[in-house]
Amino acid sequence: RCSVLLFRLAGAALPRDSPGRRPAARPGHGGRAVAAAPARPVPLLPALPPPEDKQFYAERDVPHGTVEIAHYRTAAGAEKRLHVYLPPGYASETDRRYPVLYLNHGGGEDDTHWTKNGFTHRILDNLIADGKARPMIVVMPNTGGLVSGTPPKAGEDDACTREYLGVILPFVDGRYRTRPDRESRAVAGLSMGGFVVLNTGLTHLETFGELYVFSSGYWPRELEAFKANSEALLSQPTINERFHMPIYFGVGETDIAYRNSMRTLAVFADHGVRNFSVLSSHGHEWLNWRRYLWQTAQIMFPENR
Repeated sequence: RCSVLLFRLAGAALPRDSPGRRPAARPGHGGRAVAAAPARPVPLLPALPPPEDKQFYAERDVPHGTVEIAHYRTAAGAEKRLHVYLPPGYASETDRRYPVLYLNHGGGEDDTHWTKNGFTHRILDNLIADGKARPMIVVMPNTGGLVSGTPPKAGEDDACTREYLGVILPFVDGRYRTRPDRESRAVAGLSMGGFVVLNTGLTHLETFGELYVFSSGYWPRELEAFKANSEALLSQPTINERFHMPIYFGVGETDIAYRNSMRTLAVFADHGVRNFSVLSSHGHEWLNWRRYLWQTAQIMFPENR
C-alpha cells in the first residue's frame, strides 16, 4: 500500500484510499484560458489512515496541548463562545507565535463538536509529538445561524464573513500569540462548515492563505450562482499565487455531499486552480472528517515550522 500521495504539476501518484486530481495547469479548453501554476512546489499529501484505525486520535503518552473556552461579543452585543486548542508548550514558550487554523462545524452542531466528536486536540497532540504537524492554534467557533449555502456576490460579505473578519479574527489575534498574516491562517470546515471556507475564505484570500473543504459543495442552483460570482476571481492569471496551498476537497464515496463536492471542485479545476481532491471510503460522518483533519494538518503552514 502506498503511504503518500506525491503531487506534481504534471500528475499524481495515487494510493488506493486517497485518489487525487491531476493539477489543472494546462492550456485552456472550450475557449477558456486557464491559469498557469506557479513554481512553488506542491507538498506531499499523506494517505488517509484506514477506516478502522483509531490510533491516530488515541490519547497517547505525549505532551498535551490544552483546550479552553473563550467568550467574545458580536457587533450586536451578543455573547458567543469559542473552543480554542493551544499546542503543547504554548504556556511556557512565551515568545513564540503560532499559525491559526479556523475549524468549522457542520449543520446542527456547535463549537464543541470538533473536540467532542472530532478529537481535534488528540489528533494535533499526536501529530505534533511525531513531528508531522506544525504547532498551531486551532479556533473552533460556533457559526450556527450564520452560515449560508448561498454564495455571496463579489464584494458583498455574508453575515458569517462579517462576524469572522469584524469580530472573531480581531478577538483571537488580540487574545492569543498568533501570527496575524494570511500565510499563517487556514480555514477548514465540514458539511455546512465548508460554506465558511467557500463563502468567507475564498472571498478573502488576502486574509486566509489555505482552504480545506470537507464533505461540502454547493447545490445545483447555488452552484450556478457560485460560477457567476467567482468568475472574476478565479479567472485571474495569478490566481494560483493567491493560494498558499492548493485548495483541498475531501469527500466519501457514499457521502450525501459527493455530487455537490465534485461539481464545486470542477469549477476550480476548470479555471486551472491547483487542488487536492481526495475520495475516501465511507460517507458523511466523523470517521471521515477526523481522517481529513489528520491528513491536512500535516501540510498546513509549511513556512511556520
